[in-house]
Amino acid sequence: MDLVALAASINTLVRFCARRDVPALGPAMADVAILFGGSILAGADVFAEAMRTGVAERYLIVGGEGHTTDALRHILGETKPTTEAALFDRYLRQRYGMAADLLEQESTNCGNNVTNALALLRASGVRHRRLVLVQDATMQQRMDAGFRRHAPSVEIVNYAAHQTLVTDALGFDDPPAGMWSLDRYVSLLMGEVPRLTDDGDGYGPAGRGFIAHVEVPAGVRRAWVHLKESARFASRGADARWAS
Repeated sequence: MDLVALAASINTLVRFCARRDVPALGPAMADVAILFGGSILAGADVFAEAMRTGVAERYLIVGGEGHTTDALRHILGETKPTTEAALFDRYLRQRYGMAADLLEQESTNCGNNVTNALALLRASGVRHRRLVLVQDATMQQRMDAGFRRHAPSVEIVNYAAHQTLVTDALGFDDPPAGMWSLDRYVSLLMGEVPRLTDDGDGYGPAGRGFIAHVEVPAGVRRAWVHLKESARFASRGADARWAS
């Protein structure tokens, strides 16, 4: 098995999914900055730095329970059925002495992460003409597409929580806090390609209508096929528990 070629294919998916629109977050970039459940723990560290920098006027953490919740509970030593938003908020308070302005704790998937966040901002009377979105490397591209679908007039600044690349030996040089195992990471990345593809099987406008159109580059499609055909990794399937 050609590990170098596999690493190149994985990193192609990382660069596509882990979208960052700016090289760094700076002061007064947005009305609201949002951290989403689904991110590894390092996302909270990125969010704390954003708060310290004064990136936004208000700060929101979004996340109930979903396919990533058990991993976050494990890394934080949580044994109770605590939501991702509450876990991140507690981490920020304990580690940084900071707290979000708002928590959304009902969402269970990327689709209602978006709709519930927007509903909470509207209900709270919070201006949200420009948003900074912080999500896991694996799901940042899809989060952007969700907001473009449900709030096309809102300006979005994407800043993935991490952009972790793999080495030619299929490892991590300097993994961020709470980093996925390699198999889980690649499974999540691979799962995004069909989800972002605008056809009858994806979540695009010709599929279930959850997201705006995403142009998936040919090189990303080739990388996905290469990984699938290698039989070394498996794409993450949908979990019916969190689909509603």
